[in-house]
Amino acid sequence: MVKFFKSQEEKMTRLEAFERGCWVDLVNPTDDELEDVCALTEIPEEMLKAALDEEETARIERDEGAFLCLLDTPTITDTDEGDTYETIPMALIYNEKCLVTVSLRGNAVLGDFISRRVSVDTTKPVLFILTFMMGNAKRFLSNLRQLDKKSLRVQAELHRSMKNKELIQLLEIENSLVYFSTSLSANINVYNKLERTPAVAGNEDYKDLFDDVVIETRQAMEMCNIYRDILSGTMDAYASVISNNLNVVMKLLAVITLVISVPTLIASLWGMNVWVPFADLGFWGFAAVLGICVVVTVVVSVFIIRSSNSIRIKTSRQRKRKHRGGVDREEN
Repeated sequence: MVKFFKSQEEKMTRLEAFERGCWVDLVNPTDDELEDVCALTEIPEEMLKAALDEEETARIERDEGAFLCLLDTPTITDTDEGDTYETIPMALIYNEKCLVTVSLRGNAVLGDFISRRVSVDTTKPVLFILTFMMGNAKRFLSNLRQLDKKSLRVQAELHRSMKNKELIQLLEIENSLVYFSTSLSANINVYNKLERTPAVAGNEDYKDLFDDVVIETRQAMEMCNIYRDILSGTMDAYASVISNNLNVVMKLLAVITLVISVPTLIASLWGMNVWVPFADLGFWGFAAVLGICVVVTVVVSVFIIRSSNSIRIKTSRQRKRKHRGGVDREEN
């Protein structure tokens, strides 16, 4: 899709055709649209196609009088399992004739430009790019806060249910944070190169806006790293809890199996087709065997319970000794 816009009297106006000094917005363009825009703007087709590769690296470059600034931008995708947070490349290209933006999907920051919520001047492409960078950094911050709220909500559900669905959601959030961290780091590298360009370094107003962009982006990067570290620790904690619960269940099953095996063994011995004690006593023989099973089962159960308690007491004492030893070493 190709759209043409131009700022007139501090308002963004949509044009019917290409004009000098306009903004050309390309969203998932076809090959024919790329060829037409290439002919109108005289921008190399390789630059126009740069943002159409989802794995393209953020960078800046110059070619044939055109300047390309390729950045990673956050995007939200609706799926059956919920919202998925990802990043896609966005190309901002300008030359003497016009400004062009290219992306695979619609961008919320550009949407603010079009809806006039943010005022931009299409005849000042460097200011346009810096304004987009500021909006992009704020969009990262907003999405990070949404991810944090989603993570807290999933953790609250996980406390109640401990289901695989919540664990998978936490894993998806962690993956999104990894994407965001990588993209923000790539954008910072682009900013470091952009700072040395004459268009930014030679204009004090642009330099102040650029410094604000770097500050916002670094803040987003720090938030992303903090959220990722917290979520990683949370995932490890839940893995330990699940492993501990499994150990408790397996221990209970082992105790039940051991206790049940005692009467099973006794009943098997008296069930053999040979002479056994109490064989001639009839009902009282059966009662005697049943009583033996009950007594031996109770004795084994008591022994297992006492052994388990003694192990816990020894473990607790060892921990207290280690703790006291550590405190004594710190005091010394």
